[in-house]
Amino acid sequence: MNMETTTSAFTSAFEYAPAPESRSVVDIAPSYGLFIDGEFTEAADGRVFKTVSPSTEEVLSEIARAGEADVDRAVRAARKAFEKWSALPGAERAKYLFRIARLIQERSRELAVLETLDNGKPIRETRDADLPLVAAHFFYYAGWADKLDHAGFGSSPKPLGVAGQVIPWNFPLLMLAWKIAPALATGNTVVLKPAETTPLSALFFADICRQAGLPKGVVNIIPGYGDAGAALVAHPDVNKVAFTGSTAVGKEIARTVAGSRKKLTLELGGKGANIVFDDAPIDQAVEGIVSGIFFNQGQVCCAGSRLLVQESIEEELLESLKRRLSTLRLGDPLDKNTDIGAINSAEQLARITTLVEQGEAEGVERWSPACELPASGYWFAPTLFTNVTQAHTVARDEIFGPVLSVLTFRTPDEAVAKANNTPYGLSAGIWTEKGSRILAVANRLRAGVVWSNTFNKFDPTSPFGGYKESGFGREGGRHGLEAYLDV
Repeated sequence: MNMETTTSAFTSAFEYAPAPESRSVVDIAPSYGLFIDGEFTEAADGRVFKTVSPSTEEVLSEIARAGEADVDRAVRAARKAFEKWSALPGAERAKYLFRIARLIQERSRELAVLETLDNGKPIRETRDADLPLVAAHFFYYAGWADKLDHAGFGSSPKPLGVAGQVIPWNFPLLMLAWKIAPALATGNTVVLKPAETTPLSALFFADICRQAGLPKGVVNIIPGYGDAGAALVAHPDVNKVAFTGSTAVGKEIARTVAGSRKKLTLELGGKGANIVFDDAPIDQAVEGIVSGIFFNQGQVCCAGSRLLVQESIEEELLESLKRRLSTLRLGDPLDKNTDIGAINSAEQLARITTLVEQGEAEGVERWSPACELPASGYWFAPTLFTNVTQAHTVARDEIFGPVLSVLTFRTPDEAVAKANNTPYGLSAGIWTEKGSRILAVANRLRAGVVWSNTFNKFDPTSPFGGYKESGFGREGGRHGLEAYLDV
């Protein structure tokens, strides 16, 4: 047997076998109601909608669709519960948060499968990233509940009242945790509207609230469409609005609450720059680039969707990057070997496709690895754009998909100028072996989060948020308490 034959046999012997996670660990009911005042209930007008699995287009369940009357009912329940909940000692509120955190850990496998089915992201991401962070946020803010006097916001800071929260579909359960945990720790009550394409994990969380014995009305979950979110934001008895989603919707929310006394935090779009200098370890940087843009199919507000590479190493880095992309596995999100899952919805897939086609029409060079897409579901192959300038649409607009635009620079000043040349200001990454360069460049980047020699790393103790059209306010850490306190 010659060497070529031996190598081929060796490679085929170590191909990945299917490793599907069992769906049997999660029991999805045929239909779900709204969760208001501790009970599941039908919508006032009886409207429902279906939630589907993005990877198969299978209908998972039928969900009650909240309308304006349901929003009002939920806000009234939260207002009624606020009096007793806010009066509890912080240590007592902490007990509920600790119970919720432990229940999330106990049910983490079930919730991970549920999130993958409803969202389309790979099971290894929901299992290894999303769920541990969800539990960690509840543990972290449970610890703060009896220490608010020492949070730096004055003695005896007071809760605001009813928090209206609207979350997106890209991290359904994690965004819920980012918002509900600090709200409850500070003594507020909550009305939360999950995204219409991913309502299931929020409804399962409602069941966890009941398991934990959380008093009725403290948390209310009202799945629905944009009209329900708009009604929640505009409700006169909501004291605090928290929104994560698109910049366009965020601007509309800001207009709605302008002139009112409502406190507002917005976490919106992004077009993060991942800057690779010529002294960076190439292999490590490539892994960070892949994590930065292909994690959750690029459907991440802080994704490193613009790669800024120093001109002298562009060829070497792109060769290594293309080789790495050729090893990514796209397919069944429930398979533990899958790297790239399904796009969340047909609407989002159409947006990605349109922007990519526009990029090609403008003359940028498109490359994707050989990739067979499943026959059903919503799929998009990992894509690389080269010969990109700052004038191209793919370098300016948030695509929110597995699409990376590559630009070059010669000097640190040019890198900073190009990184900041965006209406967004949410995230950035720096790759270099020089600590002094990391500090010098990071201090000049107009981004709320700057990672050095890594990307997409999160921790409940660290604040997260943006500048410019990426929104304002911070979630996570001690800073995340301020948005829910009257300070």
